[in-house]
Amino acid sequence: MMISRLHAAILAALLLTPALATDAELAKLARASGTPDIPGLKIVWLAPWGDVANAHPWRNIIVHQTEGPAGSARGGAQQQFKNPTRRGVMVWVETDGTVYWSVADNLVPTHTDGANRNDNKYIDNSSTYHQVVRDNSIGVEFAGNYPDVAAGPTEAQVAAWKVLVKVLRARYDIPLDHVYAHNWIDYKDARYCEGCWLATLARTWGSD
Repeated sequence: MMISRLHAAILAALLLTPALATDAELAKLARASGTPDIPGLKIVWLAPWGDVANAHPWRNIIVHQTEGPAGSARGGAQQQFKNPTRRGVMVWVETDGTVYWSVADNLVPTHTDGANRNDNKYIDNSSTYHQVVRDNSIGVEFAGNYPDVAAGPTEAQVAAWKVLVKVLRARYDIPLDHVYAHNWIDYKDARYCEGCWLATLARTWGSD
């Protein structure tokens, strides 16, 4: 049977597209140790997972966007790996969607300034004011919004985030409404709302 070039191209695209895991499969992988291969994510494991039972009791996820150029996530993650508690985050996402896991999940990097927003500008801050802090929050840094700090994430970063946020929530039993943008809980920069679009997307996906 003859196959047209169009049909052949479609078939090839389907075969080359990585299959995404179901939520149940992701939840199982999320509780693993070591360096699991998670469908839909390219992870560079600088710090492999340990036993999740020994992880720090994480309760929140905070989305950050660094004012670095494309390609800066790798360097930031490597520096974080060398000094885990320095100012930075546990997870870094490059513009091509590559995820760098830089810190063991029983250690606490330094990020955010203490949940100092209590103006209800973006969300109701009654439950976050001085409560959503570095000691209970996983930081995820998206690289690439330089020189325009208002530039949004790339399509590859959004695709990676859609899987990554599910993995983080499943691994640490974090509720959907505990995914926050940096600017929702801390004052940062009047020029843009850091992490707001990504955090909103995560909450929208979780309600599907």
